[in-house]
Amino acid sequence: MAAPLGGMFSGQPPGPPPPLPGLPGQASLLQATPGAQRPSNSTLVDKLESSFKDVSELRNELQRKDALVQKHLTKLRHWQQVLEDISVQHKKPADILQGSLAYLEQALATIPVPLKPT
Repeated sequence: MAAPLGGMFSGQPPGPPPPLPGLPGQASLLQATPGAQRPSNSTLVDKLESSFKDVSELRNELQRKDALVQKHLTKLRHWQQVLEDISVQHKKPADILQGSLAYLEQALATIPVPLKPT
């Protein structure tokens, strides 16, 4: 009985093909599609380092410009204060003049005016 069974299976193809090297189930993920190029790890590392360098340069430029803006704001505040001081000084003589005129007007009002004979 063994003989007829052996002859029955002799025409079958051998078992499944041997697995490709790598982890089971991931062989198809590791294979590149035909015509597609996979970037090398060194290229990715170079791009990443370049990006970090760009970010660092941009951060330094931003800090430099921020310091420059702060410097100019300080100068603007100083000159704004100078202008306010000047405008206050110009207002003081006018206030004094108004006060003096008011005093003179009051003094003149108390002086009797001589009547002219008609």
